[in-house]
Amino acid sequence: MKLKSVVLSIGIAVLGLTACGGNDDSNTLVMGTSADYPPFEYIETGESEEIIGFDIDLANAITEELGYDLEVVDMDFSSLIPALDAERVDFVQAGMRPTAERRENADFSEIYFYGAHMIVTSADSGIETIEDLEGKTLGVQLGSIQEGQADEIAEEVPDVTVESRDRIPELIQEINTGRFDAAIVADTVAENYMENEENLTGFTLPNEAEEDGNAIAFQKGSDLVEEFNEVIQEMKDNGELDELIMKWFDGEQPQ
Repeated sequence: MKLKSVVLSIGIAVLGLTACGGNDDSNTLVMGTSADYPPFEYIETGESEEIIGFDIDLANAITEELGYDLEVVDMDFSSLIPALDAERVDFVQAGMRPTAERRENADFSEIYFYGAHMIVTSADSGIETIEDLEGKTLGVQLGSIQEGQADEIAEEVPDVTVESRDRIPELIQEINTGRFDAAIVADTVAENYMENEENLTGFTLPNEAEEDGNAIAFQKGSDLVEEFNEVIQEMKDNGELDELIMKWFDGEQPQ
């Protein structure tokens, strides 16, 4: 299976599209994503200025195998399921986890990547455990699965204030400026930021449920679910999925 270049459409303009899937070409699938989540999806600033990442490569491989062209549209994470429900995109792939709440509004593929949550903070914060968040401000991305985890932490630890932002870089900026004491982020994404910013550190929270894995979201009753699952399974069996994981995560997939 050979990856090919895709047409990338960046911006919330997708919300103004009226055709099913946001594209009049029945052979083109429109993928909604939130390109602020390296290494899953992010804009290659200063170079191609295109959206790249693990999810992009995987979506490209799947759609190519199925004979579709792919168009990628960037929007805020909290807008993804509403855009899917309104048939403005054909599927959503954005490091998304299939929670029970999301399953009420979308169908999901099988899990294609497992990960964990991480608490990110400044290196000199002294925050090393969940208990150390007492009296602190914890940031989280709006609409993400980490919102539920942050709420659970706030219930368990006294005086934790949870604040949300639309984008992951905003959470990191709030930590750097001292407005947030910490943020909760997917571990692979957090590790990417910590590698590039020496002032950041963090610790990982344990996986507790199947929904800790990432899956692709579709409109309810979409025939694409079965089609995508067949290719995902094929890529697991022939090692191509492992190759993508090695490319973007140095071969280390947390279980």
